Amino acid sequence: MQTTSTLQQQLPSSLSSKAQNLGRSPASRLKASKALFCLAAGVSFLFSVYLWFLVDREQGLFVGLWVPSILALGALLLSGRGERR
Repeated sequence: MQTTSTLQQQLPSSLSSKAQNLGRSPASRLKASKALFCLAAGVSFLFSVYLWFLVDREQGLFVGLWVPSILALGALLLSGRGERR
C-alpha cells in the first residue's frame, strides 16, 4: 500500500493541489467560496465603472447590474453550507 506522500509525488502538480484542497476544512472552503463571489462582484463593479466613463454609459449600466446578481447567487448557493453539523 502506498502512502499519501508517494501518491502525491506521482500525481501531476495540478491534481496534487486539487487533492490538497479536498482535505481542507469546511470553514476554510466556505471562506474561499465567499471570497470568490466577492472578487467576482468587485471585478464586475470595476469593469462597469470603466465602461461607464470610458466606453458607453449604457454598457456600464448593464454590467453594473451584474454586481447584485452575483452577490445574490453567492448568498443563495452558500446559504446552507455553514449550518451543517
